[in-house]
Amino acid sequence: MRFFKITLILAVLIFSNTLMATESKFISVKEKKERFRSLIAPAVDNVYKELDAQFNEISKNLNNPKYNKRIQSLKTTYKVKSNEDLLMALKPHPRSIAISQAAMESAWATSRFFKKAKNIFGVWSFNKNEPRIAAGEKRGSKTIWLRKYSSIEDSVRDYYKTLGRSHAFKEFRKLRMKTDDPYKLVKKLDHYSEMDAKYGEELTSMIKYNKFYLYDKK
Repeated sequence: MRFFKITLILAVLIFSNTLMATESKFISVKEKKERFRSLIAPAVDNVYKELDAQFNEISKNLNNPKYNKRIQSLKTTYKVKSNEDLLMALKPHPRSIAISQAAMESAWATSRFFKKAKNIFGVWSFNKNEPRIAAGEKRGSKTIWLRKYSSIEDSVRDYYKTLGRSHAFKEFRKLRMKTDDPYKLVKKLDHYSEMDAKYGEELTSMIKYNKFYLYDKK
């Protein structure tokens, strides 16, 4: 009988520990969003400030001979020829847009892409020589690859660069030279997702509901 009681107690303890460990894996929506903000918002803010400083510096020195080499290097990076197109490529858009896209694309920093590759924006990879991971699904018989980053800030930088040089976002770049209104700008991001125009609507709702617009007032 004593042996039975000890065995029973041990079984109860093991079950309780297992249950506690299982429950610890589940977090509330509020906790998930707070964790997301603590991870992503600072990274977006740092990169935004970095890019904004670069934009202002280049804007003031387009005709400065000392900047010729650097300007040419940036034009190569962003695949542009004119100074006008370079400035459109360099100007960062509001933080609220980047944060809302990060939330949508990574399911609030819970996606496999984020956990395994720090890929917060679901950016695909087409270069077999760069760090990357295979997606969990295929397009027909083709494997989908996603870029793998060394840090969250690197992921944010690459995201801004993608929107700064991809032909698909040319209208978006033109508009962000005229306005910093996130609600107008997200309407030009229909090419970012297969959701098309609905993507901008979802981003608008996310910015408003989660008050991401507050990050634009820094």
